[in-house]
Amino acid sequence: MDPLDELAEALREKLIERARAGEEADVATLVEAETGALSEAEREEVRARVVRLATGLGPLEALLADPAVDEVMVNGAGTVWVERAGRIEATGVRFDDEAGLMHAIERVLAPLGRRVDEASPLCDARLADGSRVNVVIPPLAVDGPCLTIRRFRARGFGLGDLVANGTMPAQLAELLAGCVRSRLTILVSGGTGSGKTTTLNALSGAIGAEERVVTIEDAAELALRQPHVVRLEARPPNLEGRGEVTIRALVKNALRMRPDRIVMGEVRGAEALDLLLALNTGHEGSLSTVHANSAPEALRRVETLALMAGLGLPHEAVREQVAGAFDLVVHQARRPGGGRRIESVAAVAGGGVREVYRA
Repeated sequence: MDPLDELAEALREKLIERARAGEEADVATLVEAETGALSEAEREEVRARVVRLATGLGPLEALLADPAVDEVMVNGAGTVWVERAGRIEATGVRFDDEAGLMHAIERVLAPLGRRVDEASPLCDARLADGSRVNVVIPPLAVDGPCLTIRRFRARGFGLGDLVANGTMPAQLAELLAGCVRSRLTILVSGGTGSGKTTTLNALSGAIGAEERVVTIEDAAELALRQPHVVRLEARPPNLEGRGEVTIRALVKNALRMRPDRIVMGEVRGAEALDLLLALNTGHEGSLSTVHANSAPEALRRVETLALMAGLGLPHEAVREQVAGAFDLVVHQARRPGGGRRIESVAAVAGGGVREVYRA
């Protein structure tokens, strides 16, 4: 650990001890008294670090300040992992105890009007900067509180960026951009962490600036660059269990907003049926993602999700809706080294898929 970090941590402990003893706990005074051998610039740096440790997210502050970190994963007080450039790495960062971790979690959730306790041990929320935070505490998290923060990138990747980082070749990027401009409806599929949302965001860059785009997400992650974008985000119930606004409700409302395109962050429930109905009634050119391990499975997954709407529709009718809704399935996978790659592109035809590209 950096010597200044060690000193800042020690001073934070003294602050806590003084506060518990009812003594004055002033950061500036403590740093001045304990760092006489340091230069003024070093003392100022220590003061800043003590403040971050005492009032921010403690040991996580340095990780969140690192622009290369995409995700921070806290598995109990003693284990913190990060994702950098698609690779998950262990860090030397840790909390002193579960109480310190819970204090950091409370500082994250309090400004959002959210909380976790034994009665509500799960929480999923969005921070002010757009980053997503998920919290699971005991008794659901057996080994202690778990905190996951997924960083939001205000500037989303474009197709050129995905070509540069090896996600797809330049010719495929040109083909997909042309498909978006031609108003083909595209479904991006892949497993968890395969980069579906990043690719979706990049594809959206080919949408014309004159078009009105409505985005629908469970937690807002998309960063579209068009001038006419309406962003809708679902809302969980409040502490009393009221006020929930579902993705399904947002899809229905979006149809009343005169969208040229609907961009849905992820299809994961009964809203699939409402999306299918929209895509089959004039809202072509829309984009979405779904969890699946292949292009054919992606269509089957959407079909299954649509049946969850519980309207008693026959399988065949839903299958026909799926076949008529999508034009292309872009399947993406995460490679062993952490990079992402477009594995295949398939055209939807006759209720099935016909592969037009294979990496």
